[in-house]
Order: sequence, then C-alpha cells, then structure tokens
Amino acid sequence: MADTKREIERKYDADADTRLPDLTRVSEVADVRDRGVDELDAVYYDTGDLRLAAASVTLRRRTGGADAGWHLKLPVAPEIRDEISAPLSDDIPGELRALVRVYTRDAELAPVVRLRSVRNVRHLLDADGALLAEVSRDEVHAERPPDGGRTARWDEIEVELADGGDPALLDAVDKRLRKAGLHKATAPSKLARALAETGTAPASRPAAPPPRTAGDHILGYLREQADALVSYDPGVRRDLPDAVHQMRVATRRLRSALRTYRKILDREVTRPVTDELTWLAGELGVARDQEVLAERLRSRVDALPDTLLLGPVAARLKAWAVAAGSDARGTALAALDSTRYLDLLSALDALLEEPPLLKAAGKAADAALPDAVLKEYDRLSRRVEHALALPAGGERDVALHDARKAAKRTRYAAEAAAQALGRPARQFAKRMKAVQKVLGDHQDSVVARHTLRDLAIRADAAGESAFTWGLLYGQESARAAEREAELPQVWERATGPGLRAALTG
Repeated sequence: MADTKREIERKYDADADTRLPDLTRVSEVADVRDRGVDELDAVYYDTGDLRLAAASVTLRRRTGGADAGWHLKLPVAPEIRDEISAPLSDDIPGELRALVRVYTRDAELAPVVRLRSVRNVRHLLDADGALLAEVSRDEVHAERPPDGGRTARWDEIEVELADGGDPALLDAVDKRLRKAGLHKATAPSKLARALAETGTAPASRPAAPPPRTAGDHILGYLREQADALVSYDPGVRRDLPDAVHQMRVATRRLRSALRTYRKILDREVTRPVTDELTWLAGELGVARDQEVLAERLRSRVDALPDTLLLGPVAARLKAWAVAAGSDARGTALAALDSTRYLDLLSALDALLEEPPLLKAAGKAADAALPDAVLKEYDRLSRRVEHALALPAGGERDVALHDARKAAKRTRYAAEAAAQALGRPARQFAKRMKAVQKVLGDHQDSVVARHTLRDLAIRADAAGESAFTWGLLYGQESARAAEREAELPQVWERATGPGLRAALTG
C-alpha cells in the first residue's frame, strides 16, 4: 500500500565552498541538530520521449537513507508536490504505474537517469525539540543508464518543511540563506537539472502567441480544459476530495465548447471527440452524483432532532452510501483504466494539434463569439419557458432538468468567451450560474426523493420504521416546490434588460 505526504521545499544552488549560515538566528529555530550522512542511489524512470518530466512528474526507485523505496512526485503548486511512496521492489508498483498512465499512455517506462547523492542532513528544531524543517546538503552525481553515458555533478541545498509545519518558516530560512549569499536553484528538481546537463531535456509545448482571432481564443480555452482533465486524473485515482467533480467539469466544458462553437471548429470533425467526452462525463458522473447525493442525505439526517430518528437511520444511510460509493468509484476507475479513455486523450491531442478551423475562426472574437453564446441562451430561454408552462409533476421535473443542462451549457459558452469579451461575458456567465443553481437544487431533490423512497422500502422490508425516510421525502418535496416557485424571479433577474446588448457591445 502506497503512502502519501505533502512535500513543501526550496532548493538552492551550492558549490564545494558553500557553508550554511547559523540558522538558530531564525527566530523560530532553537537548535540545529546534525543527523549524519546518507548515501542515496536513485534511478528515475520515464518514457523514451520523457513524458513524465515534461509534466513535472518524477518516478524513481531509491536505495539508501530512511525512506528507501519507490517514490512518485506529482506537482501541486510551485515548490509543493505530493510524494506517493511504495515499498522497495524490482518492478514499478502497479499503483504508481496507474497514477502516471494519463501521461505515459501505456508507453514503456525505463530508466533515464541515475542520481547518486551524498546527503548531509540537519534538523531544525523548536524550543520543545519538535522538528520544524530538514536541511540537506547534497553532492549529486548524475549519469545516463545503462552504460553511464554523459555525466554531470553539482552541489545543492534543500530545505524541506516538516509535516504540518508553517510555510512562513521557509520564508524566514530563505531570508537567512540569501543574506549568506545563497541563491534559489536554477532547476526545479534534481531530475530536471540532470536531464538538462546530460544532454536531453523534455520537449516543452511552444508558448502560444497572444490570441488575436476568435479561433485563437477558443483553442486556448480548449487547451486549458484538456490540461485540467489530465491533471485531475491522478487525483481521481487517489480519491482526493473534489477530484471527480473537477475532472467531470473539465470534460463537460470541452464538450460544451466543441458543440457551441461549431462555426469555429468543424462539427463533423469534432463530433467523434464530443461523443467520447459525453461517455467519459457519464462514467465520472456516477461517482460525482453519488458524492452529492450522499452528502445531501447526510446533512438532512443530521439536521433532524433525535425524536424524529426512528430506527437505525444513520446506520442504514451509511451502509447505503458505502456500497453505492464503492460501485460508483469502481465505474470511474474502470473508465480511466480503459483503452477507450486513452484513445480519447490521443484524439483530443490530435484535434488540438491540427484543429479543423472554419472561416469564422479567422474573425475578430467580438464579431464571432457573442452569437454562439446567445444561441445557447435562446435554447435555454425556450426550455425554461416550456418548463414553467407545465403543471407540477414528473413531466415538469424532466423539463426543468433539461433546462438545467441548457443553463450549464450557456454558462460554459460564456466562460469560454470571457477572455475575449471580458466583463460582459463574465457577468453573463454569473447570471447563468444563478439560474443553474436553482435548477440544480431542484434536480438534486428529484434524485434524492427516488433514493429516499428506495431506502424506505428497504427499511420496511427489514421490519424497521419508515417514518424518518418518509419525513425526509416530504422535506425534499417541499424543497423542490420552493425552487419551482423561486425560478421565475431568478430567471427574470438573470435575463433583465440589456443582457443581449451588453454581450454584443
């Protein structure tokens, strides 16, 4: 089983003559304790074209020191990475291999660099002897496997914050180190420096020129969402909070933009990718919808007084949530492990590499994009008016759900145009989000009622009281009625005078 920790560190260039200053002069540091010298031997793995390194991901097998084993480091933010560790073995652990699959696309992983380091370790301690940070001075020797190849050698100093430590400590240590003449490392990691100094660095994506046309803006938006989709894949596999939601949102934004801006990008060419994005959103949606529903029902149960909790309500809800959650997570992981998913990623890459631009893509953004957004808005308007004209009941529930999907698509259309159209598009998206929120709460209530009815049936069959489930069903019915009553006012506020004119200028 792999272990995870958040690594927050800073690196500094050094040479053989570099000496550390007295770090007890940092106010929080009461003592600096020498922890001795470790000899570390790490082999880094990557694809032949260095796909992991290009994504700032590192995978290594290291011996020596206190944490020998396999280490996968995933970027979180500048100077912050999540390190996932697994026990030492000859082969790459399957769990780590799965976490990098979105980058490798099942290409072979092989040794690309070997780093042998002599590490002198010091601990920075507070007045109570608790660890604040670890300072390491590394003498690093890099070589290319398997026969050595080109080599490189350098010294560096690394300051890593202790688990749960205050990042402000790094600022204080940094100030002291800089005053002593040290400078931040020019390379973001040992691997990056080793690759650069032994002759081969990963290819980087060329910087896109400033967007000028409508096509430039939409392609930039699509690339952002494609990058987001890839970046959330490891988080979904690790079951991190909100990862499924964010990956699903990226998938839906991609799909929405390809549909909305079909006068910019040829719909006949993009349709197969859109269809596969619909599939992926659906597979992720099972897990996301289950998360939302479980939290909604837990909050409803928690809000009830004990006198209204008849029978093992909390226990039954927990058992249902665990079982349904496990099934939903299995669905999402099966999708990410499939060949179909990798084919989708490759197709998306190909589409963005050679986009099927149409004539309108060459127009100015303010001439081509507003019409596409307003077309989605008109669709939404028709659906809202249709839903409001229906009597309360199942048919209206379906119509309101259709309106919710249209509201989301309209919002995404405005967000895609926001960089080009500025504040009017952002305000438009904000208004559509307000409509989406009301419709979303209504739909969540519809789904909750179906589940509550099922839970009531199961409770009754087990000889338990179904009273509480019926009470919750009634609360959800009342909630849905409130949202339906609220919708006309929300819609009127969102679509007030000047909405279309503001977007078109």
